[in-house]
Amino acid sequence: MRAARAAPPHTPGTAIHQLASRLRRLPPSCGPVRLVGVDGHAGSGKSTFAGRLAEALGGAPVLHLDDLASHDALFAWTGRLLTQVIEPLGRGATAHYAPYDWRARRFGPPRPLLPSPVILMEGVGAGRRALRPYLAHLLWMDVPREEAWARGRSRDGEEQREFWDGWVLAELRHFAGDPSRPYADLLVRQLTEGYEVLPGPTGTP
Repeated sequence: MRAARAAPPHTPGTAIHQLASRLRRLPPSCGPVRLVGVDGHAGSGKSTFAGRLAEALGGAPVLHLDDLASHDALFAWTGRLLTQVIEPLGRGATAHYAPYDWRARRFGPPRPLLPSPVILMEGVGAGRRALRPYLAHLLWMDVPREEAWARGRSRDGEEQREFWDGWVLAELRHFAGDPSRPYADLLVRQLTEGYEVLPGPTGTP
């Protein structure tokens, strides 16, 4: 951590450690928690980035919204998230949510989520209207949607082609009615090595 802070401005990893330091200094937004949304198109690298940011934060928990969604409710998971996660964290209590098994097509046993100083919530829709009041910061993975979708299709292979066809339509409808990028505090762009973090539409340099 100390070496990363002393590194030159363009050294890979520097931006992510600077971001981690910035997030730690934010006031709590959901009870004692600084809840940070990581949004972007499917295939934009949200999970990978959130994992690396969590490491820079010393092992911060990451809530994957794929665990709250399901085949029958790709985007209709807001109520479940508010009830199972947001409300308990807002009281300073441990949240318990039932992650969805995409292979078995059913929800599994409850999983605990402690009210840690910073919790990352990543997934398409993490910056939706109903959640923004509980976010300390909203990060947007700034990858054009067609490029992100192409990455996702390549990653998941031909066996998921039918799912992706349905997903793209659902995502278009979601962001048409409830966009996230205009409300992002910061934009995250992946470089050849590391990331670049820029002010978002609502952020400040």
